[in-house]
Amino acid sequence: MAQARRVVVKVGSSSLTTPDGHIDRERIGELADVLAARRAQGIEVILVSSGAVAAGLTPLGLSRRPQDLATQQAAASVGQGLLVAHYTAAFARHGLTAAQILLTAEDMTRRVQYRNAQRTLTRLLDIGAVPIVNENDTVATHEIRFGDNDRLAALVAHLLRAEALLLLSDVDALYDGNPSLPGTSRIAEVRGPADLEGVDIGGTGKRGVGTGGMVTKVESARIATQAGVPTVLTSAANARAALEGEPVGTLFSPVRRRRPSTRQLWLAHATAGRGSVVLDPGAVRAVVDEHASLLPAGVVRVEGEFGAGDPVDLRDEDGRIVARGLVNYDSTEIPDLMGRSTRWLAREMGAEYEREIVHRDDLVLIKA
Repeated sequence: MAQARRVVVKVGSSSLTTPDGHIDRERIGELADVLAARRAQGIEVILVSSGAVAAGLTPLGLSRRPQDLATQQAAASVGQGLLVAHYTAAFARHGLTAAQILLTAEDMTRRVQYRNAQRTLTRLLDIGAVPIVNENDTVATHEIRFGDNDRLAALVAHLLRAEALLLLSDVDALYDGNPSLPGTSRIAEVRGPADLEGVDIGGTGKRGVGTGGMVTKVESARIATQAGVPTVLTSAANARAALEGEPVGTLFSPVRRRRPSTRQLWLAHATAGRGSVVLDPGAVRAVVDEHASLLPAGVVRVEGEFGAGDPVDLRDEDGRIVARGLVNYDSTEIPDLMGRSTRWLAREMGAEYEREIVHRDDLVLIKA
């Protein structure tokens, strides 16, 4: 962490708000002070910040986080401006300019939006600004949401080729049980899934102002480390110590050096299949063992409704998910293509049908 020249820092709602849901300007100021100190040392910092929905609760007269998406979006539309205004003032004290970046899942998976987001963020870093990233809650739907800013932070770290990811929470580390109970111990390092066997990660955040919890933070760390990005999980109070490389929190070590594509990471960790395409045994072997595209000849049936470009689950005939990918056809089109070769389809139905159901570049294997 201390050696990283480009760091993504994610902070959750519970670390920025008072118990009754108000934005805590003092906490925002303290975090800005820490990040500004790193910037003064020549370190590029990208902040992924939750808190927009929580910031909008009080102005709208809401006592708690709403459950329905429309009211969440209304709160976010009010709170996002308040949140960024506080960051702008806090960073301005250090002569730094804060820049708001609102992203949806599509911005990370559609090539044009992906490249635009990458260029904008990179340019902001080049000119010395501090990008403040949040999910665009005001327009994102359940189907195209990251679901929480922990996953978004991991994908942003991959997008920008960051050298480290820092996840700040209201808990100072990952523990082998409920940290409020006696006898639990801090897990200093996680080198792989085996280190988490038997660990009770728990549920969502205890304050009720965010959407995540330890589960999503561990999942975010898994996404980042699969992309080669070392990740530290600790409390906001330990932010300075963590960025300086002190042994606080929990370190998740990278598990691979070669980075998968952002689309593959998103497909594996931040989507749910809109429907399913069932494969025969030969197609399963081709997709899983040979890393081949899914062709119409290997499809047995279609389940659910989806459109071209949607994420779908690829299942074997026993119902097990073996992969997930972006499908090239609507669910209503595929039944007429099943069992046919692409050559036959091109000859009988036109050249536009000489394509895969799911191309291997838009496909990721799902391990059971």
